[in-house]
Formats: sequence, C-alpha cells, structure tokens
Amino acid sequence: MPKKKDNKTIIACPKCGYESKDAESVKITEKKDKEPELEIVEEGKEETYPLIDAECPRCRHNKAYFWTIQTRASDEPETKFFKCEKCKHTWRDYS
Repeated sequence: MPKKKDNKTIIACPKCGYESKDAESVKITEKKDKEPELEIVEEGKEETYPLIDAECPRCRHNKAYFWTIQTRASDEPETKFFKCEKCKHTWRDYS
C-alpha cells in the first residue's frame, strides 16, 4: 500500500511491515488461486430427488425417488410423484 513517510511516498505491506524506499520501482502482483474445476454431469445421469421406500407397481422394486407438484386447486393437497430407482417407471399418488 502506498504510504507517506518523511514527506516521501513509500510502499509498505500492512501485514508483514516490509517497506520499500523506492516507490517507482515496486511492482505489485497478486497470485490468484486456481479456480476449482467444474464437474459436468450429463442430463439424466444423476437423480436429485430424495430416495424413499415405495414399491414400484411395475417391477416391485422397493426404492423410488419422489417429488410433489400442486396440480389441482390450491385448497387441494399436492400430487406426489414417484420414479422407480430400478426401472424408471413414474407413477403418482393423490392422497
């Protein structure tokens, strides 16, 4: 950081206290950490819904992903959708 000392401008580090007498020859550089690499996930390769115990009506597998959507009037309960973990069959529950 530029700083005045004895009517001269010097460069001083506020962290370590280093001072340079020649403000003109100082070059300030900043090291930038590497940005983390982004992981690309292909569409459909990974489910982001919660996995619960629910029996698939098609293959009888006992695990399914689920989500809810308001498909009817706002005073009616949401519709719960399920997707089988194994065969990917989708069904709904209106209760």
